[in-house]
Amino acid sequence: MKWLDRLPLLTLAIIAIPLALAPFTPEPHLWQKLKLLVNGELTQAIDILDLLLHGTPATLLLLKLLRLASHRHTSAHNE
Repeated sequence: MKWLDRLPLLTLAIIAIPLALAPFTPEPHLWQKLKLLVNGELTQAIDILDLLLHGTPATLLLLKLLRLASHRHTSAHNE
């Protein structure tokens, strides 16, 4: 997971947050595609591509934040 450690947090956030929320109206694509996925209706190639496009940066950001929290938790217990 060293590749994830090398990704700058700010850059990842600047990419992930707007993509996760775009388009702002009527509803973000990521939310729309996640609802399709949960309902078992995510079958169109364009919808799958949309989920990957809008969800990958958000997933990476979440993993990065979890990894940072884990490192801080571990280093706090070692002191």
